[in-house]
Amino acid sequence: MSDIRPFKGVRPRPDLVEKVAAPPYDVLNSKEARELARDNPLSFLHVTKAEIDMPKDADVHSEALYKLSANSYRKMRNDGTFVQDDTPCFYVYQLIMGDHIQKGLAVGASVDEYETDKIKKHELTRREKEDDRARHVEILKANAGPVLFTYKARDEIRIIIESISSTSEPVYDFKAPDGIAHTLWVVSDPDAVKKLQDAFLSVDALYVADGHHRTASALRVRNIMRDKNPNHTGAEDYNHFLAVLFPDDELKIMGYHRVIKDLNGLSVNELIEKAKDKFNINKSDDSEPAIAHSFKMYVGGQWYELKAKDGTFSANDPVEGMDGSVLQKNLIEPILGIADLRTDNRIDFVGGIRGMGELERRCQEDMEIAFALAPVTVARLMAVADAGVIMPPKSTWFEPKLCSGVVVREF
Repeated sequence: MSDIRPFKGVRPRPDLVEKVAAPPYDVLNSKEARELARDNPLSFLHVTKAEIDMPKDADVHSEALYKLSANSYRKMRNDGTFVQDDTPCFYVYQLIMGDHIQKGLAVGASVDEYETDKIKKHELTRREKEDDRARHVEILKANAGPVLFTYKARDEIRIIIESISSTSEPVYDFKAPDGIAHTLWVVSDPDAVKKLQDAFLSVDALYVADGHHRTASALRVRNIMRDKNPNHTGAEDYNHFLAVLFPDDELKIMGYHRVIKDLNGLSVNELIEKAKDKFNINKSDDSEPAIAHSFKMYVGGQWYELKAKDGTFSANDPVEGMDGSVLQKNLIEPILGIADLRTDNRIDFVGGIRGMGELERRCQEDMEIAFALAPVTVARLMAVADAGVIMPPKSTWFEPKLCSGVVVREF
């Protein structure tokens, strides 16, 4: 079963939603966020990335920053930018990117289910990032950004959601600057709310797709709030957190690519000769890789295709057979000398939405070599999570992204 709860969402006034809605906090660096929010005091980036309103050399994990974030949110609440629904609701949230459409449900997800692994994960989290999001949520007393979950699609749920979206008017229908269309319907009718809750009781598990740190921070905040509350019952709002649930057959994953600062002392020819031990290598064009175990490499101004040779990976292992593992085990670690993708500052990652041209640009500016990987499938993600194991870091890049500030869940 999956325990989902309606909540009294805090939402922008419809005439302001396009100014408020912002990309997730973790897809922009501070410089990009400052530029995007420039001349827009209503951008929710003032809440989720408050460093844009501090000096550029300020500590981005200081108490002053979290307080500034909370003050910015309170101001938007008090000046009428945001309003709160009167009754607990669910929210149907549709995303359209080109011809791709996905329709999810914004809910309060259960911290208990995350703690007991009924909400399944496929990535490790970093303590400092958990600390950051936990403190942000704690001081705001709100989930400012939604987590993206998936589940094995069920016709019963799809029929209910389609009925809601086809028979009622959305409260929001707008395009973000990146061209993604965002549409939101409020589900306030008690009968519809109960139907959805009952339908999800038959969903065996939810899966964290995008937002592992926000999910882990919800557990941290629940524990903090519980320990401060001598009358804790388990029914308090802090026992749930904001998530949008999409069926697995509607999600879109793009490749998550690698760029590296140097060749570990090798020339391009020496690198290629070493890599030929594990890969068949040929010159190629800049088309994105589409099949597993076939990579694109950009180095020295030339694209190459690298096909992993038989015997260089375990096809039946849900993790070792992944492209990220194959590339790491056979090239990035033994040849380029990068053992820990999570901590080594010689490597960076580029989401597939930015395209192959971004890999070329990075190699011209601050990197020397780039690797493009084919997208992971949702089935692979679920298999890894079901097995209770962990994907290599930076394995999945989901598009389109949910906006922050469209629905906030307070507690």
